[in-house]
Parts: sequence; structure tokens; C-alpha cells
Amino acid sequence: MRDTAYHAMQAREKLSNELDREPTVEEIAKELGKEKSEVVIALEAIVDPVSFYEPVFSNGGDTIFLMDQLGSDESDGDWIDEISMKEAIKNLPQREKKILSMRFMRGMTQTEVAEEIGISQAQVSRLEKSAINTIKGTR
Repeated sequence: MRDTAYHAMQAREKLSNELDREPTVEEIAKELGKEKSEVVIALEAIVDPVSFYEPVFSNGGDTIFLMDQLGSDESDGDWIDEISMKEAIKNLPQREKKILSMRFMRGMTQTEVAEEIGISQAQVSRLEKSAINTIKGTR
């Protein structure tokens, strides 16, 4: 893998000079006669890990670390909603929890759940709907 990475870096340098721009991974792979995935894996394998506490900017005493630049799509409301949902699920009757787990965690159909629990598919549907409505707070 190191040999592939070494040759890929040489090919990148050569192609950069020839093309007067940074070559694509596809161009490097073609130059080496290798698969694109082989080149990507080899180049990724030789990259040194970076600490989340690596400074990326410093202005006087205000240092910004890599960790500060990693964004999250979650807002404050998202984690509050998650806590509320977990609490609502925790308060469901055991049978409804089991049905939701079978349906959404194990990916079973209502018919499969009905067969395993020993009730009708219609009952599974009603219990599932009831559980979801309880979680939503619309019951």
C-alpha cells in the first residue's frame, strides 16, 4: 500500500507539471494502471491523523481549534426533542415498545410482528398507531 501511495504521489507531481493543474484521482489511477479505489485507499493510509485540538487560526489570544470548526446540523431543539421522544417511548406499555422495536429497529412487517406476537395484523396496526400518537403527544 505504501508503494502504491508513493507511486501515486510521484504520478500526482508528474501530472501536475504536465497538466498545469492538480490531477484528479482518476487521472492518477490511470497513470499507474490501478483502480481508483486502490489509489484513494493508499493515499488515505499515509495521511497523518489530526487532533481535534489542532489550532487552525490564532489571532492574538483567540485560538480557533479544528474542533470549533466542526459543525453540527442539530439545533438546541433537536436534542430536546430527542430527550422528549426517549422519555415518551420509555413510558409506553411494554407491548407497544416491543411492536415499535420489531417494526422500526428490526424492520419487520406488521404481518411478521403479528405472527411473532400472536395477534392479528390489524391489532398490530392499531397498537403501532396508538404508540406513535402517544409519542407525538396527540393521543
